[in-house]
Amino acid sequence: MTLGHLDQWVVNAADPPALARFWAFVLGGEAVTRPDGWAFVDGDPAAGRPRLSFQPDPAPKEGRNRIHADVRVPDIAAATEAVVARGAERVGGTVTDEQGSFQVLRDPEGNEFCVVAPVR
Repeated sequence: MTLGHLDQWVVNAADPPALARFWAFVLGGEAVTRPDGWAFVDGDPAAGRPRLSFQPDPAPKEGRNRIHADVRVPDIAAATEAVVARGAERVGGTVTDEQGSFQVLRDPEGNEFCVVAPVR
C-alpha cells in the first residue's frame, strides 16, 4: 500500500528566488518566483523528480541538515567547479570509497548537498 507520492521538497530560504536559480542550474529546469515570496524549480513527475520549493524564512540556517541531496554527475571535479562558481562552498575534499566518489558542498545559504559519481 502507498499512502501517497512525494509532491515536493520545501526548503526554508532567506532569498527564495536566488536559491531557486542556483538549484535550477544544478538540477535543470527553470526557477519560478511566486508573488507571495516563494520560489520553485518544477519537477518532472514522470522521471520521479518532485518540485523543489523555497519558502521565505529570514532566520539563518543553523547546524547540519538532517537530510541532503545527492546529485549524480558524470565528472565530480567539473561539477564542483561549476557550482562553486555559482556560489556553493566546498566542504573538505573528494571522498572515494567502495560506493564511488562524492564531494560535499554547501549551497549559497549553507544547505549541504553532494555531487556523486557512484560505482556503476
